[in-house]
Amino acid sequence: MPGRPISFAANVDPSAASLGDARAIARRTDELGLDLIGIQDHPYQWRFLDTWMLLATLLAETERIHVFPNVANLPLRGPAVIAKQAASLDVLSGGRFELGLGAGAFWEGIEAMGGPVRSPREALEALEEAVQIIRLFWSGERTITFEGRYYTVKGLHPGPQPVHAIGIWIGAYKPRMLSLTGRLADGWIPSLPYAPPDQIPAMQKRIDDAAREAGRDPDAIRRIYNVMGEITDGPARGLLEGPAEHWIEELTRFVVELGFDTFTFWARENYREQLERFAREVVPGVVEATGRSRAQK
Repeated sequence: MPGRPISFAANVDPSAASLGDARAIARRTDELGLDLIGIQDHPYQWRFLDTWMLLATLLAETERIHVFPNVANLPLRGPAVIAKQAASLDVLSGGRFELGLGAGAFWEGIEAMGGPVRSPREALEALEEAVQIIRLFWSGERTITFEGRYYTVKGLHPGPQPVHAIGIWIGAYKPRMLSLTGRLADGWIPSLPYAPPDQIPAMQKRIDDAAREAGRDPDAIRRIYNVMGEITDGPARGLLEGPAEHWIEELTRFVVELGFDTFTFWARENYREQLERFAREVVPGVVEATGRSRAQK
């Protein structure tokens, strides 16, 4: 049974103290042939560089790899500005930017930086408005207007246009946010610690059901899993704690049984060494194993 090609991403830490590592990891990720680089976006974290500035820097220092905020902090970044920044980076990089988008978390930090504090329902509603504005901004229309409860644009002349169809990938966990993902998003980004494997089938079903109700093909929605662990020698010690063979088995299971098609690799330590092992020992094995499994269906 055919499926979306399996893609692989590397997390890059936005810490100002490890900027040299971030640049080296991004260049090496590009050289190793991985598909994506993701960077978390927490502007109120004093140790972190601005994620969008770092994304721009890494795009300028790489050749083929795509990048995305994992995920962009909407309450501190208005949707029209996000759309402008995303399109600009896409143009500057020749079509290598994707948009991970989140409704907000760590509200004390957001409030400390001058942003709004929203209830879960308000965060959901604001995200829905934001997705609509971003899509309008990229639509090619000469003038756009949108009047919402949280965001408004009036007579805006949007531009520039992206040079490729930027994906909007939403970080979502709760039922209503998962339904919104199914109705409106191009992708879903959960993280393993917050969405363990035993919870994934029900979450995937909610996305799929909402997509079908909206007249969309669920298979058009990309499924990106942020996975954390350590590649080691010796026997497996946990879910993603063990040798390359253990990683291959688990990630293949995440594809075949849970429906994921993209994995963002977060190493707990020794990131450069771990990245090399992931790219050389794990990635080819997962591609081969999933290919065999799909061919048998």
